[in-house]
Amino acid sequence: VVVKKVSPRIRGVRVGDVVIAHSPTARDQTVCKRVAAVGGDDVPGGWRGAAVPDGFVWLLGDNAANSSDSRRYGAVRENMIKGVVRVRFWPPDRVRVFSGPEP
Repeated sequence: VVVKKVSPRIRGVRVGDVVIAHSPTARDQTVCKRVAAVGGDDVPGGWRGAAVPDGFVWLLGDNAANSSDSRRYGAVRENMIKGVVRVRFWPPDRVRVFSGPEP
């Protein structure tokens, strides 16, 4: 993948962005997840009355049945995000340019 490094304080991340972040459970590893909610948004998935705190994001894997994500470890601090994925090269039959959040 090609990653555009970002500072959440300058640009912020948006719902739908695919990001690379420090793993909340293993700081020496990274995760690649989609931003499902940002600070102030309701937590997705029917958690009634729960909101993502300001300065945090809710990350979900695209394969919900086999993903360790915010459903397991909770909201993630924006400053743990290393960058936003812009191009995926592998596998070759799934090359994709990410121009921004998906609808």
